[in-house]
Amino acid sequence: MLSWYKAQLAARPLLTQAVTTSILFGVGDVAAQQLVDRRGLSNHDLTRTGRMVLYGGAVFGPAATTWFRFLQKRVVVPGSTNKTILARVAADQGLFAPTFIGIFLGSMAVLEGTDVKEKLQKNYWEALSTNWMVWPFVQMVNFKVVPLDHRVLFVNVISIGWNCYLSWLNGQ
Repeated sequence: MLSWYKAQLAARPLLTQAVTTSILFGVGDVAAQQLVDRRGLSNHDLTRTGRMVLYGGAVFGPAATTWFRFLQKRVVVPGSTNKTILARVAADQGLFAPTFIGIFLGSMAVLEGTDVKEKLQKNYWEALSTNWMVWPFVQMVNFKVVPLDHRVLFVNVISIGWNCYLSWLNGQ
């Protein structure tokens, strides 16, 4: 399975990472509904899961893939691997995270037919501050030890729990 994934990643990196992200965003929502909300299968909101799958595959997967390539190529501190990692984490947490938390919440509001401004006012700061408690450390590991082609997958695996949280927060 891993060799098949690597072959797909080499042949179609953006598509492979978008599909992987889509699936794992769906898994995060299923976990939120079944393990956190304890809805049970008969009360599972498939539309909500569909929104997460759509966002993961159409928005986050391609954006994260492009972002990690950008960081790898453009955010480099000559002569210092550790400073480069810190600069990438700072860029990720100072630019990408605040932007994409807003895009996530706004996208969900649009797809739900609810008020974007209200959703952002209600949930943005909580999501961003929680993000800063988790993701800087994850990204330090990601940028230090994970090869570029596997960074989105690494983030996606960690994101199962994070997406469970975001899905729960979005549903509040």
